[in-house]
Amino acid sequence: MYKQRAFTLVELLVVIAIIAVLMAILMPALQRVKKQAKESICLSNLHQWSLCMTMYMDDNDGLFSEDELNMGGFWQCVLRPYYTDIGELRCCPQAMKPAVPEGGGYGSSGSTFLAWGVFNDTVRFAEPGDYGSYGLNGWLYSGRPFVPPEKNYWKGYHNVPQPSNVPLILDCLWIDGWPSPTNAPPTAGDGRVYGNVSMMGRFCINRHNGFVNGAFMDVSVRKLGLKELWKLKWHRNFDTEGPYTLAGKVTPDDWPEWIRPFKDY
Repeated sequence: MYKQRAFTLVELLVVIAIIAVLMAILMPALQRVKKQAKESICLSNLHQWSLCMTMYMDDNDGLFSEDELNMGGFWQCVLRPYYTDIGELRCCPQAMKPAVPEGGGYGSSGSTFLAWGVFNDTVRFAEPGDYGSYGLNGWLYSGRPFVPPEKNYWKGYHNVPQPSNVPLILDCLWIDGWPSPTNAPPTAGDGRVYGNVSMMGRFCINRHNGFVNGAFMDVSVRKLGLKELWKLKWHRNFDTEGPYTLAGKVTPDDWPEWIRPFKDY
């Protein structure tokens, strides 16, 4: 009579060891695929926002809106007629959870992996319930007198040289920002509330392993090295060879320790 042979303990342990080795090999690859998928979704979101902004400017003589205080609402509010359902469009997949889920005021700023918001009814430039993890280049506004000088503002898409280097909207820890070439990078890479960092620091967050994603005036989208942010043409008179660039003779000591290993530009 045939007697079925069972696994020995040694054979079972060998099988378990093989499975463990395979998992150790596959898990990093699966994590990379997952991160790449999130980056692709983020870039797609930004592309949709750039299209909405372009449609808005098309309908307004090539100009973007005035700032959120003058218009009574920030860019997400202004662009509402140009998208049917904001859904997950409002957030990078790496920063979906709002900083203050129960609703908060002006202190509802985000961080590297947290969205800004949720805003409550005390924030007069937003609708209650608004949140997100992207920020507008504030130099795009068609008017904001208390962030001078006015000559720096793009205001819209007219007479824009090299639009592929003029940022519209990027990963950000607040709704907008007005970077300058002398803005220092954040002292830590984990993201800080917007009031404690420079304007450039609002965008310089380590959300995608040394990169952030951005959309540009020509409706293109791409990954940006964190130090590359100082090479973008944020406003009409922005010095793209400023002190935090290779052309401006930046040194490793000029960068906080967390950002030093990343590529220089």
